[in-house]
Amino acid sequence: MPLSAVDCVQPALQHTRAQLFTRFRLGQWSRLALVGILAAELHVGGCGFPNLGSHWPRLPQKSHGGLWPSSALPWGFPPFNQAQIPAHLGQFIGLIVVAIFAAAVFSFVFLYINSVFRFILFDSVLRRECSISQGWGKWRRAGGRYFLWQIVLQIATWLFLLVLIGVPLALAFAAGWMTDLRQHAGRLIIAAILLVGLFVVFVLAIAVVQVLAKDFLVPIMALEDLDFADGWHRLLATIRPEKGRFVVYLLLKLVLSIAAGILFVMIPAVVAVVAGKAAGIGWDVTTISLVIILGTVLLFLLIYLIALVSVPATVFFPAYALHFLASRYPKLDVLLNPAPAPLVPELPPVPAPPPPFEAPPLPPSAEPIG
Repeated sequence: MPLSAVDCVQPALQHTRAQLFTRFRLGQWSRLALVGILAAELHVGGCGFPNLGSHWPRLPQKSHGGLWPSSALPWGFPPFNQAQIPAHLGQFIGLIVVAIFAAAVFSFVFLYINSVFRFILFDSVLRRECSISQGWGKWRRAGGRYFLWQIVLQIATWLFLLVLIGVPLALAFAAGWMTDLRQHAGRLIIAAILLVGLFVVFVLAIAVVQVLAKDFLVPIMALEDLDFADGWHRLLATIRPEKGRFVVYLLLKLVLSIAAGILFVMIPAVVAVVAGKAAGIGWDVTTISLVIILGTVLLFLLIYLIALVSVPATVFFPAYALHFLASRYPKLDVLLNPAPAPLVPELPPVPAPPPPFEAPPLPPSAEPIG
């Protein structure tokens, strides 16, 4: 009988305890932390941050010349020398263009790596053993198919956003609402409220699709060797008879994700990069590049430490999804909950064979008389 979302919590906890705590292995934890980062399985959301507004330094007022006084620049950053901006404008523009191009390339490469590591994480939780090198060779082909799905989702998302924002703006300009804002203020406010509502609904829909893909589409594609279109067809056929239970699963997973974020994120994620005024460091292309590089290294180190602490959550949530799906997917259930080996009855010991029969010795024959 299919398990409910609540019934799957306890088996997922037992799965996590058996994989991580029955026999603690630091190598497994470190590899699972890396897999969690690259598979984007870090549940750090839902953490409440205190109100820091009263502790921020107040911005000083500008001087009569329109520049920040160097002695009162907020947060101790060295002042910008506005006289040098025109001379370095080309360098700053070039740096921005390079940064945008690098970010685009990095995002594309990470999306492919993430696609493969979704399958590596699935296999690691299913087999209760993490091997990155073997997993990459085993799941690279399936990850490539899932990468195509993620590209399709990204393109569809951006196209829908362009339509969602572009069409109302075009209609507003065509109707003349933008030429006289005061006269059409009420209509613009109503249109903005409707647009924000549609945007929120769209964001929630995309989030649901992504959760269903990484939790259920990946196992089906892996076990059936399907592309993403056939995998979605199989998944939707599984969801259709139990829409309510899948909705409860999504809501409970949201609550558990918030709880995991509060529980596991204990490392303060505050990195302060302050340039010393005494050293006379100014903001130019070199110093900005160094700040970006050092900040990126510190950020990656912080992310890995958070992932290392969050390894139990990294294992629990895929296990939770697998146990929920396995009760509806016999092929996964056989692998996740293998039947115990049949007990062989103990046979009584075989008695030693009797010694071979030996005929009794014949009596001595009588000697002849005479």
